[in-house]
Order: sequence, then structure tokens, then C-alpha cells
Amino acid sequence: MRIRFVTSTPLDIRRGSGTYVGIHVLAGALRTLGHTVEFETPRLHLPVYTLERLLFNRGLRPSAEFDLTVGFDLDGYRIAAGDASHVASLKGVIADEVRFERGLTRLTMSVQARCEHMHVQRAARVLVTSRYSAERAREFYGLAELPAIVPEPIDLGEWRRLLALHPAASSRFTVLFAGRLYRRKRVDVLLRAAAALRHRISGVEVRIVGHGPCASPLRKLARELKLEGTVSWLGDVPRATLVAEYNRAEVFCLPSVQEGFGIVLLEAMAAAKPIVASLAAAIPEVAPHAALVEPDDPEALAAAIETLYRSPERRVAMAAEGARRVEQFDAPLVARLFLEAATYRGVIHTTKSN
Repeated sequence: MRIRFVTSTPLDIRRGSGTYVGIHVLAGALRTLGHTVEFETPRLHLPVYTLERLLFNRGLRPSAEFDLTVGFDLDGYRIAAGDASHVASLKGVIADEVRFERGLTRLTMSVQARCEHMHVQRAARVLVTSRYSAERAREFYGLAELPAIVPEPIDLGEWRRLLALHPAASSRFTVLFAGRLYRRKRVDVLLRAAAALRHRISGVEVRIVGHGPCASPLRKLARELKLEGTVSWLGDVPRATLVAEYNRAEVFCLPSVQEGFGIVLLEAMAAAKPIVASLAAAIPEVAPHAALVEPDDPEALAAAIETLYRSPERRVAMAAEGARRVEQFDAPLVARLFLEAATYRGVIHTTKSN
């Protein structure tokens, strides 16, 4: 089968984050199964990402060369109508994400959400990565039925190879966060938890991987909380460094209040790390074994991390359960699920009449 992947997501982990990872791993798994996957991506890059996406979509044209066209998120909304082989694959629901942002980020994401709305209305089939995202897509985009659910994949063989190649350790109790620094990720809550933990856990260190619109205010908050020596800002890092950070960590923490899936949860599970996260969005679906706390509560987050610090046995048990659970998300299994859902010729959803 010849498959066309249409995406304006930057094709590198530093800028494309989890969306890039999911698309890249899926493409590799489909190729391993014997299918041809070709990417169509922007050739012209602009300083304003939303403008780049809109211009890219304006230049797209239908193609009869492919058996299946997969447009990710909003990409493909102009070519989807009337094409029975066009699939809209949402890595998140932008209309849901935008609720948690402010300022220019909220404005530009609102424009993207309108385009994504058109995409799911016009596509022959719609796929999402979690029940949470399915419900949000129906709520915000007027779908009469829930879209098909195909989880994000992880290449476990490659992850295990990289983890073995990049060992790392620390003499300090280390908590890792990895992700784009958006408001919805609630890194500010983790910083406030760190301020409490430095008095409860000797030598605790919080290491933050990633960059984003909230980087400057978050660093300012860290200074106000006097977290020098407790919090390390690593910014965007290459994959080898990210793998080493997972190896170094004792606990992975995701305080986010909005996740369409959360590939970093799979990465932490593959690295056999216990997880502390918010009881919010898709997180309980992906990592029900994690220590889940009420969102936006720094004390609850700190208490959960401290509990794991004081219970090595629980850390080991949680890590083992995560390593077992992550097997179901291995890329070859997910790729087969994706093909089954994407090529289903029945009706996945119908739209409400206007």
C-alpha cells in the first residue's frame, strides 16, 4: 500500500516534540510491514508557525498516486472533502488544548483549531489517540459518534537499544520532566512542589527537558522560589541526551492538565521509571498504574514524589508494572491497529447537520 503522510509538524524531536515522535515511529513501523510511506511537508518555513501551516495547506493538492492519504491534525483540511481515502489523524484536539493557553499562543492555536474542525468534518475517517481525545473531538468538532481510537506507538526495540547505549546515574534523588513548556503542562506546579521537596528530600534535583512559550516566566518563577541548585533547565536536547536523562531519573513527573495521549509516559515506562502525574485528560488511560494526583495541587504532587522517595519497593513495583504495560504500545502492534482503522470502509463517524 502506498501511503501519503501530510504534516506540517517539524520533523525533528526538538521542535516537533511528541507529535513528531508519534508520526515518525508510525511511519517506520508501516514501512517494516511492507508499505510505502511518503511525507509531504512544508518547503517554505516562516517565523510564525501558524502562517506556515496555513500556507502549506493552501498549496496541497489531491493525489491519485496513493492508496491512503493521512492528514495529521489540521493538515489536509483543504483536500479532504470528497476523498474516500483521506483520513484525519488527530494527535491531540487543538480546540481542547487552546483552552489552557493565553495571549498569542491562544490566538494562533484558535486559528489552527478552526482548520482542524474543517478537517474532521471533511475527512472520510477520523482517528484519535485516546478516549479522552475522542470525547473532546466529538464535543468541540460536532461529531455525532466517537472517532476510532488508535494509541500512540513506541519503538521498544530502539528504545531499549538506546537505553543500553546511554547509561547515566546520579547521587541525588532526581525527578525528570520532559515536554514542551506550555501553560497546560503545569511546570509551575512542579516548581512549587520542588520548593517544598527541597526541605523534605536531601539533595533532591528536578531536571526539566524542553523549551516553549512559557520558558522565561517559568525560569523567573524558579528564581523567585530560590530553586537554584534544585532545578536544572536542560532545554531542547538530542535523543541520546534525553535517553540518558531517563536513565538518570528516579521518578518521571508529568503535572499536565491536558494530554491527548502523552508519549513521554510511554518513554518513562520503557525506561522502567515510576511515574507521578496529574489525574487529568488521557493520563489515567495511558498510565493507570502511576501515582496520580489532583491537578494544580503542588502539595499533592510533592507528597506523591516524597512517598516514592521513601518507598524504594513501591518504585520498583511501579516501574515493573509500567514496563509490562508499555508492551501493548509497541510500534508493530499499533501500526496494524492504525491500518485496520484507517482503511475501514464503513462509516467511522457522521457529522451533525448545520
